[in-house]
This record gives sequence, C-alpha cells and structure tokens, in this order.
Amino acid sequence: MSSEDSKWGIAHVHASFNNTVITITDQTGAETLAKSSGGTVVKQNRDEASPYAAMQMAEVVAEDILAQGIEGVHVRVRGPGGNQQTNPGPGAQATIRALARAGLEIGRIEDVTPIPHDGTRGPKNSGF
Repeated sequence: MSSEDSKWGIAHVHASFNNTVITITDQTGAETLAKSSGGTVVKQNRDEASPYAAMQMAEVVAEDILAQGIEGVHVRVRGPGGNQQTNPGPGAQATIRALARAGLEIGRIEDVTPIPHDGTRGPKNSGF
C-alpha cells in the first residue's frame, strides 16, 4: 500500500428520516475506523435525524480519524432506498459540511441509495 492510499478513507453516511449513521472505513471498505449514530449524541429520539445531531456526530468521527492519520474522505450518501423514499434525510448535507469544517478534505461525493429494479410491491396508494 502506498502513502496515497493510507491517508484517505470512505465516509458512509446513511441518512434516513428517523436517524443518521456515519461509518468511516479504509479505502477497501473492509475495516471500520470510526462510527457514530444519532443516538450517541442527542437525548430525544425525535432529534436523531436532525442536522444538529449530524454535525455533532461528524465532529466526533472527524476528530477520531484525524488522530489515526486520515487526511481526507470520499463520501457515500445513502437514503432509505428500496421501495421507500430515495432522497436522503436532513442529516446528509450537515454531515458533509461538518466533516469539511473539521479539517478533512472531501473527495468524491457519491449517492449509493439502493434503487429496486422492480422488486417488491410498493405501499398502497392513498386516494385512488
């Protein structure tokens, strides 16, 4: 492994409308370097998906991986997906902004929300 590989990680951000989970892995995605979720930083369950909680989580995670020698991250944002909503929750943007503000370099930002190629039947239509 060259020094180019060792200073970058991947930030997996799963932002639903109920919670936000941040996991930082090495470039292969095999080894977890740091992780945090909404429940670790706020008391009320209703605040887990808020932008404030996402910023707090990002600061904690960024501090942790900067100490491990990671200088930058590629961000992979994931919404609920499947037959639920495909756009990510309110914590996604706040997470990326907070990671950048904490001193990490942001590489690629990628949307990895799973999209079904005609999977299961969706929820019932209201009104029709």
